Amino acid sequence: MPVATGLKRLAIAAAAMVAVAFVTLIVLSFLMPAAVVRDAVAKQIQAVTGLDPILRGDVSVSLFPSGTVTFRNVLLGDDRTGEPAVVTDELTARLRYFPLLAGRIEIADVTLVRPTITVTFLPGGQSNWSGLIETLARALAPNPGRTASFSEIGINDGTIVVRDTEKGYIERLDNVEFQIAWPSISRSFGANGHLVWHGEPVEASLALTDFLAALSGQRSGVKVRLAAAPLKLAFDGAASAQPTLKLEGTLGVDAPSLREALNWTGKSKVPFGGFGRFALRAQSTIGGGVISLANVNVELDGNTAEGVLALSAGDHRMVQGTLAADALDLTPYVTGMRLLAANERKWDQLPIALDGLADMNLDLRLSAASIKIANAQLGRTAVAANMRDGKLDVTIGESQAFGGVVKGAVGIASAHGGVEAMTHVQFVDVDLESCLGQVFGIQKIAGRGNLMLNIDGAGDSVLAMTNTLNGTASLTAHNGALVGLNVEQLLRRLERRPLSGNGDFRSGRTPFDQLVLNLAIDHGMVAVQDMHIDGPAVRLAVGGQASVPLRDLDLKGTATLISSATTNEFELPFVVQGRWDDPIMLPDPQSLIRHSGAAAPLLDAVKGRTAGDAVRSVIDQLMAQPPAAPAAEPAAAPAPPK
Repeated sequence: MPVATGLKRLAIAAAAMVAVAFVTLIVLSFLMPAAVVRDAVAKQIQAVTGLDPILRGDVSVSLFPSGTVTFRNVLLGDDRTGEPAVVTDELTARLRYFPLLAGRIEIADVTLVRPTITVTFLPGGQSNWSGLIETLARALAPNPGRTASFSEIGINDGTIVVRDTEKGYIERLDNVEFQIAWPSISRSFGANGHLVWHGEPVEASLALTDFLAALSGQRSGVKVRLAAAPLKLAFDGAASAQPTLKLEGTLGVDAPSLREALNWTGKSKVPFGGFGRFALRAQSTIGGGVISLANVNVELDGNTAEGVLALSAGDHRMVQGTLAADALDLTPYVTGMRLLAANERKWDQLPIALDGLADMNLDLRLSAASIKIANAQLGRTAVAANMRDGKLDVTIGESQAFGGVVKGAVGIASAHGGVEAMTHVQFVDVDLESCLGQVFGIQKIAGRGNLMLNIDGAGDSVLAMTNTLNGTASLTAHNGALVGLNVEQLLRRLERRPLSGNGDFRSGRTPFDQLVLNLAIDHGMVAVQDMHIDGPAVRLAVGGQASVPLRDLDLKGTATLISSATTNEFELPFVVQGRWDDPIMLPDPQSLIRHSGAAAPLLDAVKGRTAGDAVRSVIDQLMAQPPAAPAAEPAAAPAPPK
């Protein structure tokens, strides 16, 4: 019973206190002038932030049931240039409850509703915030006589506008929702929330271990986190602004697709294929518009490399550095370069776009123990990639490939609504069967030799480019063979029976001691200046031309059988015509007829004999049966027995 009575009395006392509080608030709402509350709140905002709010709208004060003061159309931080740093539709200050009961005005927190925060960079590196930063630093300086006030600022549905008057660009961040831990009590500053940039929501946070030191240009710890669907970024280090802004620390970047991340920034586009999964970890130094990265570990499309990088911002961004890798697969970057149309019999006619090459400059040194490009496998390779003014040049210092060495340069650039491309490459003492097979898809030549290509062209599509190809190509080989073609077998068959048909000779090999091929290319037409093959049993000499745009051949040549059973060498002229992928090889019919004793009268008929008699004579010789063997005389009958 005494316990119940005690609880009842406690409840009555609590209710009485609540009633007194409510009555006090009601009385204060009538006795405390709104102007006094408004001025006290404005004074505290100025004392905590150093920013004197300029009130351009009406003010509403509510002390019951909770204390709030709302200013409408407020300007903060006018730098006397006519462009305020912050303009907000509403500034709401929530008052602390117990000080208010005692008749004191103390702000618990401040909320900016639909503010527009403008950061304008002026020529010379100054901004409309330069003076405000000094004001903030003075307001946050240690002051023993200053009493603590609010330490939290909220931003609801805000907008941040960043512009550069000299470079003429502007960026806009929308739907800004942030909570800021203002360092009115501690030295640290923290802000976290979310916003929308280029249509993507971004979770963001910023922490400074010493806000006053950061404002004064002294060294302060800093942490930055940005997380969006296209990209995640984390920085953990320190910042200072003496003599210029400088950040040092660990930088981490992750992106499911580097291509999509660059497109999201709206600054860069990359041509062709690849540029998928991306990750970077490095020790970074950021300052003066340059990001220097040491101890870099970068991953792109499953390839990993280590080294150093430097990135500079500006109208033409520059990437410089040196990277080393164990193994690289560059196949994703060439898959987007389609040469043939869907039917794989004609050159592709779709426009070639090199978007993004003009947006960035590149100076990169890359080395790898092995490199794979589509079907080609290279050994230890060192390359240099240089891109300026929309032109990309890749120089192969030396590559151990196909049992030999590859060196040279390849370039591509935007020009006249299309592209320009050039190739100056040497394959020195390589295994031709693997080299030609992996690089060009030609598996017809075996042996070792040298290959040189000096070709350039331009056009808005692959087909258009084939019509402008110019340059030279040469191939020398030794101690090899023509694969899938037995010329000796064909010649021996035709030597024995010239009119018996060529049979199936598309198998086997034709050994050679030396092969020489020199080509001249002029506007897509290839002239065979010299092509000869010398072998132990066969010699071949070929001339003529080929069309790159039409992908067809028109060649003439002579095949000579050296080890002929007859006293004279057996020579056979031939022609090669038709498409590259399915050419037709035809021996010269007159030569076959000339080598056939039975068909020789056909040629004589042209010289004056009756064609009918000649044809009949040839047919008779071809169809004549060999004479029958004489019949054996019958054996004499045995003598009758005696």
